[in-house]
Amino acid sequence: MFDSVDEVQKGLLDQSYIAGKKIATVVYLATKLNKPVLVEGPAGVGKTELAKVVARAVNRPLIRLQCYEGLDESKALYEWEYSKQLLYTQMLRDKINDVIAGTKTMKEASERIAGQDDVFFSERFIVARPLLKAITAPEPILLLIDEVDKSDPEFEAFLLEVLSDYTVSVPEVGTIQAKHLPLVFLTSNDAREMTDALKRRCLHLHIDFPSSEEEVRILELKVPGIGQRLVRDIVELVQRIRKLDLKKTPSISETLDWARALMVLNADELEAELVNDTMNVILKHQGDIAKAQSELTALLQRKAAEKAAGAPQPAPAQPAKKSVLH
Repeated sequence: MFDSVDEVQKGLLDQSYIAGKKIATVVYLATKLNKPVLVEGPAGVGKTELAKVVARAVNRPLIRLQCYEGLDESKALYEWEYSKQLLYTQMLRDKINDVIAGTKTMKEASERIAGQDDVFFSERFIVARPLLKAITAPEPILLLIDEVDKSDPEFEAFLLEVLSDYTVSVPEVGTIQAKHLPLVFLTSNDAREMTDALKRRCLHLHIDFPSSEEEVRILELKVPGIGQRLVRDIVELVQRIRKLDLKKTPSISETLDWARALMVLNADELEAELVNDTMNVILKHQGDIAKAQSELTALLQRKAAEKAAGAPQPAPAQPAKKSVLH
C-alpha cells in the first residue's frame, strides 16, 4: 500500500495515469481507512481507469461488476449450478436403496432422504459472481462496481448491506464473511443521483474534464511521438468545443482517440480539411458536429483577421496549408 499522497501520485504515474493532488489524497485515504470510493463525473474522464491503475499499483487482482438496468442480487452475488445438482440427483436415484436401507416407515425413509439436502445445497454447487468472488477471494483484491448509477435503487440498497460489513448471506449455506477486506471503487456517470446512504459509506471523488495543462500532459504521456504543435492545436480546439452546448461533450478518451487518429494520418498540425474529415472521432452526434464546424469556421475567420492585421507577409511560392490554429 501507499505511505503518502506523493507516493500515490508516483505509483499511479508509473502506471501511466496522471493524478492530481485531490485524486491522490482520496486514493490514499481509501487505502488507510478501508473506505469505498464513489467516483463520479462525465463519461470518459478516467474513472474506471483509475480503479484499474490503483489495482496494478498496489498489486491486487481486479474483480469488476458491470452494472446495468435490471441487475439483481443473483447476477451480482451467486447462482446455483443446476446442471451439477441434476447430475447428483441422478446419482442419488441410483443409490436410493442404499440411503433408505434399514428404514421401517415412510417417515423414517423421508427423513433419511431429506438428510441429503446438504449435499445439494452446499458451496460446491454455487457459481460465484463478482460480489461473492470479492468476498471469498483468498487474497486482498480490488472490487470495481462500474456505472452503479445504471442499476436500480433496489440493487443499490443491497450494495449498502454488502459494503457495511463485507458479508453476504446464502440461506442454504449461511453467512459468508470476507476473508480479506477488498479495496472498493464505485463509478457513476451521473445518470441518476446516488442515495445519501451510499454516499455516507463512501469517500467521494468527482473527476471533471481536465484543464488545458493537464490534457497536454496526458496526450504527451499516452501518445508517444506526438509533436508539441499538434498537441497544442488538439487541446486548444477540444477545450473550445467543450464550451459549446453539445449533446455529448468530448472527454479525454475522445481526445486520445483523435490524437492517435491524426498520428495515423501523419498530421503535424491541424488543418481545416483534416479536422472536418475526422470530427466524428471526437463527436458522436451530427448536431454536435455541425455546432463544432461553426466554431471551427469562426476560429478560422478570427485567425485570418489577426493575420491580416499584422505585418504584411511575402506570398509563398506554393499554396500554404490552412492551419486551424496558426
